[in-house]
Amino acid sequence: MTNFTIFIVIAVMAMISFALVRQKSVAIVGGATQQLHSLPRYHGYYAAVRVFAPCLFLFLLWIIGGETVIENLVVAGLPDSVKNVSGDQISLILNRIQLAVQHGEASTTDANILAAADKYSSLYNKGLWATFSLTLAVGLLGYYLSNSRTHADYRARNSFEKTISVALAASSFLAVVVTLGIVASLIFESLRFFQQVPIQDFLFGLHWSPQTALRADQVASVGAFGSIPLFAGTFLISTLAMLVAGPIGLFAAIYLTQYANRTVRAVAKPVLEILAGVPTVVYGFFAALTVAPMLRDAGGAIGVDVASESALAAGLVMGVMIIPFVSSLSDDAITAVPSSLKDGSFALGATKAETITQVLLPAALPGVVGAFLLAISRAIGETMIVVMAAGMRPNLTANPLEAVTTVTVQIVALLTGDQEFDSPKTLSAFALGLALFVITLLLNVAALRMVRKYREAYD
Repeated sequence: MTNFTIFIVIAVMAMISFALVRQKSVAIVGGATQQLHSLPRYHGYYAAVRVFAPCLFLFLLWIIGGETVIENLVVAGLPDSVKNVSGDQISLILNRIQLAVQHGEASTTDANILAAADKYSSLYNKGLWATFSLTLAVGLLGYYLSNSRTHADYRARNSFEKTISVALAASSFLAVVVTLGIVASLIFESLRFFQQVPIQDFLFGLHWSPQTALRADQVASVGAFGSIPLFAGTFLISTLAMLVAGPIGLFAAIYLTQYANRTVRAVAKPVLEILAGVPTVVYGFFAALTVAPMLRDAGGAIGVDVASESALAAGLVMGVMIIPFVSSLSDDAITAVPSSLKDGSFALGATKAETITQVLLPAALPGVVGAFLLAISRAIGETMIVVMAAGMRPNLTANPLEAVTTVTVQIVALLTGDQEFDSPKTLSAFALGLALFVITLLLNVAALRMVRKYREAYD
């Protein structure tokens, strides 16, 4: 028995319930479906939901919390000399138990660990079978209830739509809760960081060196947490990327919607959007192995010193990567403008260029601004290209020919490997994340205000 098997059983029960109840709804009226209040498929949909939803809920409870419960039971059964240790040591013991479950005596010779592994395997199998039995019973009960309610006057469509409305509301609520949880975790961990590092040093400091000294005579561990160089590097690379992606993406959208024929559009639009599907590590390799050396050699040819890892190389390649975000969304926004506006402009004697600049773009402004915001967010959050092409040097400079780093790169570096989540070095990652979140929020607010101010409204 496996988790996948349980899920397949749940899905099969839902499909069988759909078929049986739908067939019954047709049979009770002798095939005259016009006598039913709801179409037969709604009776089937309702039965499938009554079976699938509660079974899926139980299955997710097992997936999310089952292993934790089993681990607690296993730890509780360990000898006092083993389980009376710190939390980190408990995690290490659980890892050893997991290895013993997978590899048996080949992973350890400790009798306590092997006994705990046997207990873990036994409890896990029992949990699987208990979950399977419970979901099977709940699924059969759901089928029985939905089948018993199937008659000509039953409002199956209303019940099904009400269930879907509840599911949509729950999804919306879950999204809000997850967002609040992310923000709360950022704020909580950032407050812990600011208890150790003054907030003014973080916001206005000009030097970033998160290596904190473990002893007084340790070298190269000054513990400076000035974030200005990181945000300067992020702003520099994002600006370079948008200088590439913004004009090219918008002009491509204008050409594809207003000038290109159907054949060119059918070929060019998918090819352009392929750029969005290329893995970022491929762009990083391209930037590090092709673009950066090319810029360095070109700079040397004219007597300009260009670093092997530079913001310009990262910005150019990142700009190419986010072109589809601008072009595709701008294309959709321009296409959504009613054709009557363009026809009216032509009727008044405007040229195609005047129609585009005076009518289409103002009407599509919210969509175009949204496309640029998405592209900016994508540029700010990019990590791999920056690591491979711009380096990891926190350098406060506006020169795109020098090596810089970004906020996201430093967050990854700070949280990579085994870390103590009570040191300023690790906690600074959460402070960087919170600052980046606030900056992104302010950008969105400013964009919304700009859209409301300059948006053209049409009846």
